Amino acid sequence: VHPNVSQGCQGGCATCSDYNGCLSCKPRLFFVLERIGMKQIGVCLSSCPSGYYGTRYPDINKCAKCKADCDTCFTRNFCTKCKSGFYLYSGKCLEKCPDGLEANNHTMECTSIVHCEASEWSPWSPCTKKGKTCGFKRGNEVRVREIVQHPSARGNPCPATSESRKCIVQRKRCQKEGKGKKNREEKRKKSDKDENKETRQESKGRAARRQNRDQRENNNKMQPKKRKAPNKEQDLSPVDTAH
Repeated sequence: VHPNVSQGCQGGCATCSDYNGCLSCKPRLFFVLERIGMKQIGVCLSSCPSGYYGTRYPDINKCAKCKADCDTCFTRNFCTKCKSGFYLYSGKCLEKCPDGLEANNHTMECTSIVHCEASEWSPWSPCTKKGKTCGFKRGNEVRVREIVQHPSARGNPCPATSESRKCIVQRKRCQKEGKGKKNREEKRKKSDKDENKETRQESKGRAARRQNRDQRENNNKMQPKKRKAPNKEQDLSPVDTAH
């Protein structure tokens, strides 16, 4: 063993030196060179840092550097995240997305252009004018539809979601709610009045009958009682009988 190589290393190193740090790593750890000023120090990590990808060999596992425009990568030719100012597309970092694609500034990726989609039109509404469906001849009717897919930045914009057109209806008079209510109130009052009138008439009739009965009774009391005619047989005196 070289005099500068130590066997009692720390931090996952299998072999190391005081000047260069780790020279080899323990199993399953990745060896990577980190630059400190003008010199590079070897370190052993469980996974490769940002900007590197891991490669495994029978004798050593190493971290290799990604391309300059790539922040993280799976291999040198397949990037998984791009650095600022680049858009990811099929493992590559591009400054401008291909035709038919658009740049997504949130994910920093090239994505498909999404166009707006709307549902089918609803049936036409009843013909109205100023919120009413009667009392006029010409009015308007409308129909609506909903947006089921909103567009992306470069997608086709959404169409109108409502339409209106002129319409003609058969003229008819409106039955005002207030007038109908007033008629119902008048009918109710009339019914109550008639009922009260019948009740008063019945009361008057009973009062008149009672008054007539009382008058008859008073007349009967004021008339003198008739004396009964004497019985001829009983009125005969003894003298007449003897004669």
